[in-house]
Amino acid sequence: MKPAYKRISIWLPLIIAASISIGLLAGIFIFNRRQATPTYSAYDKLQAILGYVSENYVDEVSIDSILEKAFPDIMAQLDPHSTYIPAADLQDYNIEIEGSFSGIGIRFNTLTDTVTVDEVISGGPSEKVGILPGDRIVTVNDTLIIGDEWTNKRLLQIMRGPRHSEVTLGIKRDNAPELLSYTVIRDDIPVTSVDACYMIAPTTGYLKINTFSNETYNEFLTSLVNLRKQGATSFILDLRGNGGGLMEAAVRMANEFLDRDDIIVSMRGRLEPYNTSSSANGLGSFANEPLVVLIDESSASASEILAGAIQDNDRGVIVGRRSFGKGLVQNQIDLPDHSALRLTVARYYTPSGRCIQKNYTPGNFNTYANEIAERYMHGEGFSADSIRIDKSQIFHTTGGREVYGGGGIIPDIYVANDTIGISEYYISIYNAGLLQKFSFMYTDSNRKKFIDAMTTDDVLALLPGDDALLNQFVSYALREGKIAPRWFYINQSRDLIVSILKALIARDLLGTSAYYEVINRTDTTIRRAVDAIADGSAKKPVTINNKSALK
Repeated sequence: MKPAYKRISIWLPLIIAASISIGLLAGIFIFNRRQATPTYSAYDKLQAILGYVSENYVDEVSIDSILEKAFPDIMAQLDPHSTYIPAADLQDYNIEIEGSFSGIGIRFNTLTDTVTVDEVISGGPSEKVGILPGDRIVTVNDTLIIGDEWTNKRLLQIMRGPRHSEVTLGIKRDNAPELLSYTVIRDDIPVTSVDACYMIAPTTGYLKINTFSNETYNEFLTSLVNLRKQGATSFILDLRGNGGGLMEAAVRMANEFLDRDDIIVSMRGRLEPYNTSSSANGLGSFANEPLVVLIDESSASASEILAGAIQDNDRGVIVGRRSFGKGLVQNQIDLPDHSALRLTVARYYTPSGRCIQKNYTPGNFNTYANEIAERYMHGEGFSADSIRIDKSQIFHTTGGREVYGGGGIIPDIYVANDTIGISEYYISIYNAGLLQKFSFMYTDSNRKKFIDAMTTDDVLALLPGDDALLNQFVSYALREGKIAPRWFYINQSRDLIVSILKALIARDLLGTSAYYEVINRTDTTIRRAVDAIADGSAKKPVTINNKSALK
């Protein structure tokens, strides 16, 4: 999960002082018992072990390499979210939190053997030089980038670079017989947090947030203001699948919805600086409109802070399934060699006083890692009655409603996982990635047809009928994926397959927001959220009885 943290930079001897796993160096030397004293610490022992290995081991070894491999295991003795980040990986980790990187400003895919531009970011470096969706990138700085060996990670490394640096792209375009050359000057590219922002009903705005970074609050507030200008008097905030990020972003977002002095979140740690509490300042611009927050088992950390603040203050209604259950706060500690620790320094508590961190055993995280799967095996994904509530951790919202600690945010209105349309045929095509591949092929082959399409309704109007689209896909799946038509199962999955194909084609043509505009039309959780606004459940203050709602 993406942790909530704030960055500090300090030299700590933690890595050297930490106790290394006995199994790592077992059998390397036998300790002389006569040297042992009551004051012989693990720190002294570690230094002695490393010294003996360095001087006496049969082969020459690198102590630095041994320790680099050991650091993740050391951190794993603490909790599931404390981690060591090697220097080579730190930049990628920080991009999600900082909210920007220096690059060329495109989104691409490698579904074929060639890098194809899916989207050109508006105002970005590639748009400025004339690169278009559908262009194939054949070379980067005269290096041929065709073939399976060019992974997404490798491609990102070659396309990103220092701000104001140049990169030359060799572009193949359908209407140009020869390779086109474009020199792009890299610049700061925002990593957007808002996947979708549109009017989902005549007076209801919908907002999909994918992470909590340095830029999330500004994007979030701008989106809310735009929705209000379009006539929104109520809002649906979709945090499903959002694994979290910066606590500060979640606090600032919650502040927009709450009244002065409403508690947002508290932290409690072993050290005094980590014992803090955040409350709303009364300056929020959206403190009164009906509000629904959507969560599921992948909503974690900062998502749970925001959802917990809304629920405990009876500010809005929470719809979906029980959230992940991450109540630990990490600080990032940057080390001199450009590696870093993300170290748990506190637990956070919702306004009612509950810690929603689920159970874990330090050093043994198999059960923790499999907990979501265990929920489904127990039936929680399909029945509210299967939610395991810890009756010893009952808390109360400001209005007196019961809420529970000990493992995630339990929604006020439960919505089961939608399995309608899941068949053997659907599982086969899904696992083979054929839905995405067909959608890209269809879009790429029909770009001229959609050249004037500006909205999702424009795209949908230009698509063939549902039966024709489904038949084209089934033929493609047989031809490209060797998946034989089995019409009994295909008909079971008909509506699901067609809905996803339409959404993917809209995304390939218009961007990520268009995907949600289409797929949400058949989403059961969305329908329940819209109903909650229509029937007054989401009106402030929320008085819905969560026990009856869960049934």
